[in-house]
Amino acid sequence: MKNLCPNCEKETDINLVKEKESYQIRGENIEVDAEYFHCRECNEEYENTRDDDALATAYRKYRSYHNMLQPETIREWRKRYGLTQRELSKLLGWGGATLSRYENGALQGEAHEKILRLAMKPANLLKLIEEAPDALGETKYKRLTSELHVAEEESCSFARLFEERFGGYDPDINSGYQKFSLSKLFNIILFLCRGGQLITKLNKLLFYVDFKHFKDYTVSITGVRYIHLPHGPVPDQYRFYCAELEREGKLITGEVQIGDFIGENCVSQIEADLSIFSDTELKILTEIKDYFKDYNSSQIREISHRESAYVKTEENDVISYEYASSLKI
Repeated sequence: MKNLCPNCEKETDINLVKEKESYQIRGENIEVDAEYFHCRECNEEYENTRDDDALATAYRKYRSYHNMLQPETIREWRKRYGLTQRELSKLLGWGGATLSRYENGALQGEAHEKILRLAMKPANLLKLIEEAPDALGETKYKRLTSELHVAEEESCSFARLFEERFGGYDPDINSGYQKFSLSKLFNIILFLCRGGQLITKLNKLLFYVDFKHFKDYTVSITGVRYIHLPHGPVPDQYRFYCAELEREGKLITGEVQIGDFIGENCVSQIEADLSIFSDTELKILTEIKDYFKDYNSSQIREISHRESAYVKTEENDVISYEYASSLKI
């Protein structure tokens, strides 16, 4: 390809070079694809994306690996409430440029990541606004406090209704000695379905997340009861959970062709709120997702069928967490 080189200012052959570029980000090596032009005449490179686009890609990968908020997620959340960068920065107690940098691709620190995730909860954002009324104009203050009060009340009412209907049982060995938590269940589903997850595999991942945490720490994460069904262990009433997330616009489900079969794929539409989980819960979530990342639905189903939890129970039985001690992972 002939083009004008900005270095030697000659029209000559230009090669588009593609290669892997490595970046050390907070002590972790992140590898991304980079490309740049090379002039054969002067042997110089130009339009090098390795220090801008590739670095931005490396930051995105790092955020993805560590389940951190991406710039567009922060920006869209702020705009959803009609807040300017200046207003939100005041509410968070940050300098004026900090939020702007994060929305434009700078990598946030762990402390600021936690603050943002906490602020994204309606109840917490409401508290920030009420504690700093001067950060907003009177009209916006009244509108947001009213909206957030309603959102919080609806959220609490729905959670109580759902938990009473599907989790109205005392913590025992069948729930992993944990009280049912709709919030944790929903956010685990959103975490596991980021990028898409077939529902058959999703149900097995949920089973392994809860049972592995019980095996290691003697308590489940969600308090969900699991049922023995033909395709393996599944959360009791799992269809209602996915349907509700879809109704809220947080999850999209659809059929996908897999060879000769049709599968149901679930794709998260928002980031999971990981701030509600303990360190051990986050550890197990990450371990299970990484362990089974290369397994398809058939493979994880076959593994689950060999677990004592499945072998020693019958169809439609509630699966006791006592079988977690013999889990194969």
